[in-house]
Amino acid sequence: MMGGLLHWLAMGGYWPFVWPAYAVAAIVLGGLAAETVRRHRAARIRAAALERAGPVNS
Repeated sequence: MMGGLLHWLAMGGYWPFVWPAYAVAAIVLGGLAAETVRRHRAARIRAAALERAGPVNS
């Protein structure tokens, strides 16, 4: 059982290329998710401020 897991983790000898690629992808996707959450929160704050300001008279 353990030998099969180690063989899978070794990725047929290509692990030095595969695992760093997975790490880079995870970091990029995590950064994009964090930026999305940050922008969403900022937009909610701006929207609340605009609602408190009331209608704009022309």
